[in-house]
Amino acid sequence: MTSTLRRRPAQRRSVERVERMLDECAHLLDEVGYEALTTKEVARRAEVPIGTFYQFFHDKQGLVRALARRNLEAFLERIIQRIPQADLGHWTDLVDLAIDEFVDMKRTLPGFAVVDFGEVLAAPGGPAVEGSQRALDETQENNVVVAERLRALTLELLDAPVGPGLDRALVVAVEATDAVLKLAFRADPGGDRELIAECKQLVRRYLADHLP
Repeated sequence: MTSTLRRRPAQRRSVERVERMLDECAHLLDEVGYEALTTKEVARRAEVPIGTFYQFFHDKQGLVRALARRNLEAFLERIIQRIPQADLGHWTDLVDLAIDEFVDMKRTLPGFAVVDFGEVLAAPGGPAVEGSQRALDETQENNVVVAERLRALTLELLDAPVGPGLDRALVVAVEATDAVLKLAFRADPGGDRELIAECKQLVRRYLADHLP
């Protein structure tokens, strides 16, 4: 992946400043949206000089890309933490768990309804802001990056061998999940429960041809 930071924070104080800027970015996305988001206001609310902002980020696009990466890492970490306590009798249970975590983040995590894993939404459920489909990595679309990370997690958890074509199937599954969940949050700001259930069923049935 290409870096979203001009330089990586090395000292604890710098790490804390970067995290504060990402936190304030998330809150402002909920409050004013992406178009009205400004680097000046992020810096002011994070209580850092504007010069410090530009030490770490090129612009607000770089800030939002960094937030998207943090969101993806948080999503994967939430799945990993829930697995030991979850009753995963089959890989389909992992599908349900992952979708449930994503939906919960949409409902509760600041800024996630506007920017989840890179794509910037003008409103919950879309449409997307032009040019934000490759926010995680300039060489690949966001959903391809997400699929790669989920593939690594899936292979780590499954004992049985997987069939050919899994890489492509996971990209298709992530794309389908993305589309249906956008529809669910357009239909209901809290996420339409029936559409979320349909999304789980769709992904389970589709991946059944590729996973044991």
